Amino acid sequence: MNIVLIFLAAIAAIIIWWLAGQRLTSKPWLETGSVQMPDHLGIERVPVPAVKIGLFVFLGVVGAVFSLAVSAYFMRAASADWWGMPVPRLLWVNTAALALSSAALQWAKREAQHGRMENLRPALVTGLALAVFFLVGQIQAWRELTAAGYVLADNPANSFFYMLTGLHGLHILGGLAVLAHTTVKAFAADVSPERLRLSVDLSAIYSHFMLAVWLVLFALFAGWANDFVDLCRTLIS
Repeated sequence: MNIVLIFLAAIAAIIIWWLAGQRLTSKPWLETGSVQMPDHLGIERVPVPAVKIGLFVFLGVVGAVFSLAVSAYFMRAASADWWGMPVPRLLWVNTAALALSSAALQWAKREAQHGRMENLRPALVTGLALAVFFLVGQIQAWRELTAAGYVLADNPANSFFYMLTGLHGLHILGGLAVLAHTTVKAFAADVSPERLRLSVDLSAIYSHFMLAVWLVLFALFAGWANDFVDLCRTLIS
């Protein structure tokens, strides 16, 4: 429950920060002239695209779902019928692939902002290929575990592992569809630079978020999260 409260507090802080940046607390009926009012430096603020706001809302919902699942994981792990399962070494390789994919999309975002198409295209292809490699690696990790006898219904730890990794994989798969479409657009001759820049930005944000979620899950499966929680409880008490 504490994890859920901390996450919701973080989401609330992000929303308050965004509202302050968008000046939604101002009185527009008292303002005259352009809707885009200059800030204290005399530079007009660029409005946040609606699709980007929608992405933030979606990520907030996804984060809430994962935080509730992690909270349930901790509560269920305290039961007597819970015993841990080994973490396949392949998950380390998969984690590195997802981190490199996120880094490649950050590189693509920077190149898109500067309009360097010759560097943007390989960056997008690299990010896409590494994300696909991550998904294939996750499936292979499942096959290794099931071959070793760690099946879904064997014990609650197995069920949570397959459920959480599967849910994360589905979100990665959805992001891949958007990233593939963005990569194809980058190779088109009549692509709009503004729309392409926005698509790359959204793909990078989504990739970074899913990487953060996976790092939390990986720490959970490896047992590091349990040690961290026990340390926090010790410090509090």
